[in-house]
Amino acid sequence: MEDRKVVTIEDRIPTLKAQRKQRANRRLIVYLSIFFFLILLIIYFQSSLSHIRNVEVLDNNYVSQKEIQKLSGVDESISFWNINTKKIEESVEKSKEISEATVTRKFPATVLIEVIENERVAYLKKGSKYFPILQTGSILKALPKGDTPVSAPILMQWNESTELSDMAGELRKVKMSVINRISEIHYTPDDNKAFNLTLYMTDGYEVRTSINTFAEKVNSYPLIVNKLKDKPKGILYLNEGSWLEPYEEVKVDEKPES
Repeated sequence: MEDRKVVTIEDRIPTLKAQRKQRANRRLIVYLSIFFFLILLIIYFQSSLSHIRNVEVLDNNYVSQKEIQKLSGVDESISFWNINTKKIEESVEKSKEISEATVTRKFPATVLIEVIENERVAYLKKGSKYFPILQTGSILKALPKGDTPVSAPILMQWNESTELSDMAGELRKVKMSVINRISEIHYTPDDNKAFNLTLYMTDGYEVRTSINTFAEKVNSYPLIVNKLKDKPKGILYLNEGSWLEPYEEVKVDEKPES
């Protein structure tokens, strides 16, 4: 029978001590790692490293990034982790021009502000100035000198009045696809009809209608015009009913007798 080598406890003691020392070293490394990690966290949170370094504004067309950032109250003195996104959203939404705001964090130090703006449904012309009218009915300050209205009709011959307020309310109900087809809206009352309007469309038609039924009648404009595509252009009356008076007939009626 082959002799087996017998290892005594005295022989194993050095190995056991070495293993115990290795385990103790590993625990020490873990504890030191946690300690230094906590130290780094404290340094991070108490230094400018944890502050906001960038604010990005998305989907703004009319309100500038600078103005939205000012509304938000967010700047580089605020900790990235201490911001209240709900309060920032509420602050931005106080602007007449902002319908909705969504605020999110983007690691390591960026705040994203995504906005939905109220559409500009018209511009009120007063002298040489243009005042934007929002889909909410609010009238904003005049455009800066040199800026011109885009993608919305111009209201001509209007004053600050009940009729203008009613008109803003009607414009809110009109589809944006139709709004974009209107070039000018003139307030043209007469002795018999105090709410008469004359519209000049981008496709060459002139439309006569009324403030009271403006949204209802004008929303049907694309469908009506589509049926008239083979006929000459002219004045389209959208009141109780709808009919077209070609420009040629208007010119004949207006021709003076010789």
